[in-house]
Amino acid sequence: MQAFQRSRSGGFSMMEVLVTIVIVAFGLLGFSGLLTKAVQDNRAAYMRTQATALAYDVIERMRLNRTAAINGSFGTTIGSTPAGTAIADIEIREWKAMLARTLPAGDSAINVDGYGNVMVTIQWDDNGDGQFTIFKTQSSI
Repeated sequence: MQAFQRSRSGGFSMMEVLVTIVIVAFGLLGFSGLLTKAVQDNRAAYMRTQATALAYDVIERMRLNRTAAINGSFGTTIGSTPAGTAIADIEIREWKAMLARTLPAGDSAINVDGYGNVMVTIQWDDNGDGQFTIFKTQSSI
């Protein structure tokens, strides 16, 4: 007569469960890192889009007052804001205020040559570490 045998397929062992939990934890950790990087890159792309729109805004302002722009009235440097009452000074002051509101620690420089070629440089602190992202665009007015 045969002796009673126990079945060896009684479920998962603790080791199998532990290995599964470790694998799932590493997967979730990798996913969270990927999600964090995606959010950072999305924010950087948003800031760059804002900088592009602001650059084209000031170029359009210069096109509306082309003579003053070619004569250098719209020229500015990073860290400076015109204090005059001329239309170009008011335009640059308003534009730089909008730039500071839109981009964190946003500032700009504008160079116009005598032929109507414009170089707009915009900088901002993308992630709060004191290192500025610099965006440059060229156009003619």
